[in-house]
Amino acid sequence: MKANGHTVMVTGGATGIGFALAKKFQAAGNQVILVGRRENVLQEAQQNLSGSRIAVADVSRAEDRERLLRDFPDVNILINNAAIQYTKPFIEQTNNEIIQELDINMTAPALLTRAFLPQLLNKSSAAVVNVSSGLAVVPKETCALYCASKAALHSFSQVLRWQLENSNVRVFELLPPMVATPLSQGKGHAHLKISPDELAEEFWRDFLRDHFQIMGGKTKLLYWLNRISARLAERIMRKGL
Repeated sequence: MKANGHTVMVTGGATGIGFALAKKFQAAGNQVILVGRRENVLQEAQQNLSGSRIAVADVSRAEDRERLLRDFPDVNILINNAAIQYTKPFIEQTNNEIIQELDINMTAPALLTRAFLPQLLNKSSAAVVNVSSGLAVVPKETCALYCASKAALHSFSQVLRWQLENSNVRVFELLPPMVATPLSQGKGHAHLKISPDELAEEFWRDFLRDHFQIMGGKTKLLYWLNRISARLAERIMRKGL
């Protein structure tokens, strides 16, 4: 992909990984649209990223997805980054929490991508970027549905890439390690986390080289460890490292 001239929509774009990716794209000369559910957080992000546009939307709601498509016909790169995580035993999750976690982490990215695909296919160059997780490679036992939904997003990204390989739409997947964001606050070991900006820098290098599956930080190590010894990789992840 070329570095500039794009209009980029980032879901969950006001904080963490989404905001770091948005900064990277805007610095390279792209128009950025930050999407999120909290208007005050979006406005603060816009103040810190001058020239960006914002859209208050819950991507798990059909009417909000339709509005995003209607309001932003210039988008040619869609970044599906919004996600939530409940860290508790599955038996303690409520029905609403289960539905919400699956909806936001997997169903919403699929439906938003489906909504935008006709538009993307009409652009001279376009891309979908799905932010999954290193936990799609090896899960950990503290967040069953988060791991399952990210594994599903990982598989979806692979298949969508195959289905669109003869089109102008490229499908990227970013598999982050533990990143120092609000989502990971109080979880894992701080010294093992990388910053959102470090992850965005890794993503950017591979994005420009058309490396479609981008493993950030220690995700690469986890991937190869799992290839060598799945049992050892599982033991490490069960310890919460």
